[in-house]
Amino acid sequence: MTIDLIERRVIACRACPELAAYIAAVGREKKRAFRDQTYWAKPVPGFGDPAARVLLVGLAPGAHGSNRTGRMFTGDASGDWLFRALHAAGFASQAVAIDRHDGLVLHDAFITAAGRCAPPKNKPTPAQLANCFPFLVDEIGTLAHIRVIVTLGKIADDTIHAYVKAHGRYRTPRKPFAHGRENLIALPSHGDVTVIASYHPSRQNTNTGVLTKPMLDAIFTRARELTTPITA
Repeated sequence: MTIDLIERRVIACRACPELAAYIAAVGREKKRAFRDQTYWAKPVPGFGDPAARVLLVGLAPGAHGSNRTGRMFTGDASGDWLFRALHAAGFASQAVAIDRHDGLVLHDAFITAAGRCAPPKNKPTPAQLANCFPFLVDEIGTLAHIRVIVTLGKIADDTIHAYVKAHGRYRTPRKPFAHGRENLIALPSHGDVTVIASYHPSRQNTNTGVLTKPMLDAIFTRARELTTPITA
């Protein structure tokens, strides 16, 4: 299994006919601001550094963000917050993500999501998430150097902990979801991995002050600390 092969399988997936129909319709109807653009309108694969030690897991593509641009967290307000924070922490080559051809490169980080198709009202069903789950399993298995997993939102956090239940174990009892909360897990193929929970950088959270820039910066500062070797 390779990241390129997983990417091709994600793009070709039609396991949820209702989502395939929805994202195609969004791509035809478009948003007024993007009426001159061609929407991706397919499942969106993960992307980033194949040697990444930090894995980010989001919820699902946005209807007029990733479903338009074809790259996770690209082209919407959530991505504006995320890539600014990643750039500040040295995980991204630039702070702005416009489209999948904008030259942005991730360093030591890989971004994926619990769901791969934009769901209506940003609410994937349990069955839809279950259909996407094997892609996440394959990605984690292929990304051999993971030491930190950042979960962006509770659905992403629950998805990762479902993975732990099936494929790993907890070093200490699992702590419930809260921003900045950490769980130390052990995966047979990776060893010890720290899961850091974060509120999702959605407008609902950023516009209301539930998530602030310092709060999001702190998540990736911590991820950097956990992946920086301690020297004498």
